[in-house]
Order: sequence, then structure tokens, then C-alpha cells
Amino acid sequence: MNRCYLAGMLVVTLTLNRSGDAQQVYAPTEAQIRAAESSIHEQALRGHIRFLADDLLEGRGPGSRGDRLAQCYLAAQFQSFGCRPAGKDGSWFQPVPLVGVTAHPPETVQFTSGGNSLSLRRHDDWVLAAGRPQPNHAIRNAEVVFVGYGIEAPEYDWNDYKGVDLKGKVLLMMNNDPADDPQLFAGKRRLYYGRWDYKYASAARQGAVGALIIHTEASAGYPFQVVQTSWSGEEFELAESEGPRVDVRGWLTEDASKKLVALAGKDLDALRASAEKRDFHPVPLDVRVSLSFPCDVRPQETANVLGLLPGSDPKLADQAVVFMAHHDHLGMAATRNADGDNIYNGAIDNASGTGALVTIARAISSLPQRPARSILFAAVGAEEQGLLGSLYLAQNSPLPVGNLAAVINIDGLNIIGPTRDVNVIGIGKSSLDLLVEGAARWQKRIVTPDHFPDRGYYYRSDQFSLAKVGVPGVYLHSGIEVIDKPEGWGKQQLEEWTKTRYHQPSDEYRDDWDLRGAVDDTRLLYYVGLQAAQQAELPAWNPGDEFEAARKSALSALKKN
Repeated sequence: MNRCYLAGMLVVTLTLNRSGDAQQVYAPTEAQIRAAESSIHEQALRGHIRFLADDLLEGRGPGSRGDRLAQCYLAAQFQSFGCRPAGKDGSWFQPVPLVGVTAHPPETVQFTSGGNSLSLRRHDDWVLAAGRPQPNHAIRNAEVVFVGYGIEAPEYDWNDYKGVDLKGKVLLMMNNDPADDPQLFAGKRRLYYGRWDYKYASAARQGAVGALIIHTEASAGYPFQVVQTSWSGEEFELAESEGPRVDVRGWLTEDASKKLVALAGKDLDALRASAEKRDFHPVPLDVRVSLSFPCDVRPQETANVLGLLPGSDPKLADQAVVFMAHHDHLGMAATRNADGDNIYNGAIDNASGTGALVTIARAISSLPQRPARSILFAAVGAEEQGLLGSLYLAQNSPLPVGNLAAVINIDGLNIIGPTRDVNVIGIGKSSLDLLVEGAARWQKRIVTPDHFPDRGYYYRSDQFSLAKVGVPGVYLHSGIEVIDKPEGWGKQQLEEWTKTRYHQPSDEYRDDWDLRGAVDDTRLLYYVGLQAAQQAELPAWNPGDEFEAARKSALSALKKN
């Protein structure tokens, strides 16, 4: 191991000793860290992934038997490592109350304009979900209005709505955010404004009864089949959710959207081109739709599994570095596919990340002395339903959020082999970049920004929930510069995985995975977390970052208390 990198960790800790109480604070030695690191190896990862992705767990859908099995397995692991339970009432579990909604939309939906009509088919042309947890939904003769991207962003002097009264309308909107100008909406790097959850919430604030997003593979980063699988069956939200809602949320294929706009005598490409400019105004399409369907609504519950290793510094032990991964996936489909499979095993997404979390927990717990700050291991639920478990954790943290020093989120591991690059999602946002760069240098690797910036990955995984309350984080994706493979091979493999396995029953454990790169990335995150737990200063957002104000608010709340 690079002695200079470890020396930095030790110097920081010795500085803390000189300024701390009489009780000595201990930093792990190089030999001890190496010994702990040795427990982060391929067979450890494979063992956890193999179990969590087994058919026995039935896809780990929220509230299911498989979900509870995964939770019990993780709690048993944390307990065996000597962690303390950090859940409700001294347990390992933080219950996350949910409401489950299963919509039963009609097979076809009719859109009318004058004397003409268009019939679109469920699943093939559109996917609909209920916007509210209620047993019946109905839209009566609502007009469809094209609203561009459906974005209100005063900091960019951008408002797609222009004050138009949209109450009772169904809004047709584009996916993603404007990308032509690098000075506007970060150019091709997607911001939260480009996410579907922002768009549905934005439509609800306008008083709309429905919102339909136009799917394209380029704007979404995945094929329509991912929408079909991810938005089928039971959908969940937090039981305590508040705020305005649309009645119907949905997606249309690009082809169906073109037909819908053509019914109004308009051209979709021309409308989309007009929406790339600040002076865009909503376009009423003179197309109307009526729709009604029943829903099954039931209370449901998942849980976050929380284990704590207390820190060794009496001044810093109240603060914690959070290692996090989501333990859930999509559960089971009502029907089997052509291969006779209906289990969404979620091996990569995210049995692999959960396996890495457990492996890191074992490594850190095996150190003879703890880092200065505490370490909180959080296996969160219902990520696939909109980051619900991590959102609940952020709102009900066992520690004040101002005392959460950093979050290391693990959502998917590299299965294609060792890479020269460390791909950091959200690079440039916080001081944690320096820790990642230091660990990468030790591994003789380079740090690269998001290889797919247009997909908005930073806002699609659990570190986003903690970022919203001010906690800076680290989130990696698989590198693409695979050692001993031709240029472009790694990117091709990841693209193929997205098209054929992402949110599909085919995301299953395989013995032929090359997990050497997964071991490298897991060890890197282990070192980054240890360094964050040892350094004198709290990790911080870079000045001007979108989450800096939330951090300042959280720290200010600590002073008041």
C-alpha cells in the first residue's frame, strides 16, 4: 500500500490527539489496515451476492417475504461483526411505512380531436401509474397540453409554463433537460430538472390532473422495456408523503407521442425544437382524453437495516460516516417471460452493492481500534420505488443530519474486470473528490467523471436523498478502461448490460463475472470511508454547489440545539 496515503491518515489522527481530551485516539496502522483489507476479496463478494440474488428471495420486492429474508440476513451479518443495532427501539431495523398501489388501467386509451380519434395500447404504446394512493382514478374530457420540458428554473431564467392556467389539464412533456447550451442546465450533463420525479411534481404544482413523459432511449438512457418492467405491478410511496399530486403519471413511446401530436395536426419534432428556447409557451393540442381505472391500495412496510461502529474520538464519535447500499429490487412479475422466468433477482442492482457493504463492514469491524468518527452501515429499502428507504432515513436519521460527515453509496459493482479508471458520479461537487483521488493514486488508477453525464445518475441513487439534507457523498460507477481489453470494449459491455439486463429477470448471479475490478472499487471505497472518518475537518460541498445551503442549515441546527 502507498505509505504516503496512509501517512496522511495517521498525521490527521495525531493532530486530533494533540487537540483532544486526555483519552488517546488511535489510528489503524498500515499493517492493520492491510489485514482488514484482505477480507475484501472476490469470494466474500460472491458469497453475499449469490445468496441475496437467489430465487429464494423472490426479487426482494418491498414488503415481500424475500425482502424480509434479506433484512434478516444483513442484520445477522452486522451483528456477527460486532456492530451495534441503530434501528428503532434498539433493534437492527428502521421500519419504513409505505403505501402500495396496484393500478388496473384499461387496455386502450382513446384520444379525440374534433371528429378524429387515436387509440393507444397499454404496455406497447404507454405505461400508466396512479398518482395518488386511492382506490379509483378518473380523468374526464381533459385537454392535452404540450409543455416542453416542464421545467421552472429561475436561476436559469427558464419557465416552460409562463403562467398559463393548466389546472385540470394533462401535460405532455419531454424527458431530460435542455442540452444544447453548455452554459444552460449544465449542457449535456443532466440535472435534477431532467428527472421524471421532478417532472411529475412540477406538473402537480400547476394543478394538472395528469402528466405524460415522452420516452426516447437517448433521453432516458435505457430502452422502453425498462419503463415497462419498472412501472408495472405494485408501486410504492412513503405513507407520510404530502404535497400536490397528479392523478395519473405515465410514459408514452416516441412513436405514440408522434401519433398523438399528429392528431392535433402538429409535428412533434417541430414542437420539441421550439421547446429548446426560453421563449417557449405551452401549446394546447385541442386533443382530449377521458380515462378511469381502479386501484388496489394497501399499507405495506419495508425496513432499513442499520448497524453502528462507535468512533474512538470523544469529540468526533457523535459524527458518523455512512456506508450505504439498497437491498431491494423489483420482486416478481405476474407473468413469466419467454424463458419462463418472472423473478427480478437484481444481482448487480443491487445484491452486488449490498454484498460490498457487508464486506466493508466486516473489514472495518476487524480493525483493533475504531476510526475517530463512528461508522453507520445502512442497508436501505425501496430504492427502486423512488429512493424511499434512503429518503426515510434522511428524514428520520438516528443521528442529527449535521453530524453525518459523509455518505459512501454503493449501487452496483463492476463485473467486467479491473479498470484503469475510477468513474466518479458527481465529481466536482465536494471535498470528498480529494480522498477518492488519493485512493486511486494508490491503486495506480485515474479518476474520471461520469461516462454517461446525460443520464443523471447522481439523482438516481440513494446518496441523493442524503445530499438533499446536506450530506456530501461518494458514488462510483464501473470504469470502462478495462485492462487488457481493446478501447471501447468496456463501454460496449455496460451499454449491452443496460439494454438486456437492467431491470430485467436476466439480472442474475453468474459464475463467469470478472470481479477483480469490483474488489478494487470496494477496497477504494473502504479507504475513502476510513479517511473521511479520520480527517480533522468535516467533508464539505464545494462553494456554490446546489446542496451547500442544505449543509449550512444542518450545521446551524446543531448549534441551536
